[in-house]
Parts: sequence; structure tokens; C-alpha cells
Amino acid sequence: MNKAGIADAVHAVVGGTKTTAEQAVEKVIEVIIGSLKKGEEVSIAGLGIFSVKERAARQARNPRTGEAISVPAMKVPKFKASKHLKDAVK
Repeated sequence: MNKAGIADAVHAVVGGTKTTAEQAVEKVIEVIIGSLKKGEEVSIAGLGIFSVKERAARQARNPRTGEAISVPAMKVPKFKASKHLKDAVK
């Protein structure tokens, strides 16, 4: 399923126009991304927790040449699934 499929499912339940459902799904995604940019955690009951993790700088190797390269520290998104989601997927 993709974003359009989610918008179709929202449209089927909520009604209204398809454009409104697509805008609602887009807004939810924007709010999650905006919160993560601010360093905030987003918790959705029954789904899980979106957060930002700080990845430390490290040395890595170029697989083609074997040359050592430096990978800078960065922030990466993290998702921890809720127990409800884990049980549903089993």
C-alpha cells in the first residue's frame, strides 16, 4: 500500500472528496516530519513511536577500493512498533 491507497481508505471511511482525504493524509505526514525535525517524539497509539536518533561519526571502507572514508555524525529517523502492531503482524 502507498500514500494514495491510504488516502482511498480514509476517503472510504470519512467521505467527502478524494482531494480532502489526500490532503488529510499529506498533513499527517507533514506533522510527523515537522515534529521529528524539531527533535520531538511522535507517539501514535496502536502503531508505534517515531523518534530521531543521533548516529555517531565513524570510519567506514569503500567496498570498491578498500579506501577508508569518514562518515560524519548525523540524525536518523527511528520507528519502534507498538505491541499491538507486533501482535497483529504475527
